Amino acid sequence: MTTGGFTSEQLELEEQILVLPHCDLKDAVTIGEIAVEIAKRESLAISIEVRLGEWTVFHTALPGAKPDQPSWIARKARVVLATGHSTMLERVKAEEAGIDWYDTYGLPEETHAIHGGGLPLNVTGQGLEGILLISGLPQVEDHLFGIRVITEFLARVGENE
Repeated sequence: MTTGGFTSEQLELEEQILVLPHCDLKDAVTIGEIAVEIAKRESLAISIEVRLGEWTVFHTALPGAKPDQPSWIARKARVVLATGHSTMLERVKAEEAGIDWYDTYGLPEETHAIHGGGLPLNVTGQGLEGILLISGLPQVEDHLFGIRVITEFLARVGENE
């Protein structure tokens, strides 16, 4: 099992808890900057992207990142846009149900990736407004890194409101 022992119930609860009060361009860039701060502090060789819908508003590759990471990011983004859920949740739900996610949704693996690291940026009362995308770590770590970034953003927003 490559999903870190997550259950779909845990991941669904995580999405219900990590809801942003707002997510505009400034917020999306701040989320990207928080990700870079944490990744630099830990010397992580990752690529980070933040999107508002399909608009890429923040993208960076840190030292040691690989040239295939943008392709992974694009494939993860398509999953979040198609489902409104994290790529890890979609993978875990498919494993729990014993289904082939790609066949079930009729979406090709060449353009969609149910590998951890694609996280929805949901806004209270509005739903999916953006996506945080991480690539370069094992998928469980990509997902957990994204959770840390969103949690830190929420902590900072809480301090300023």
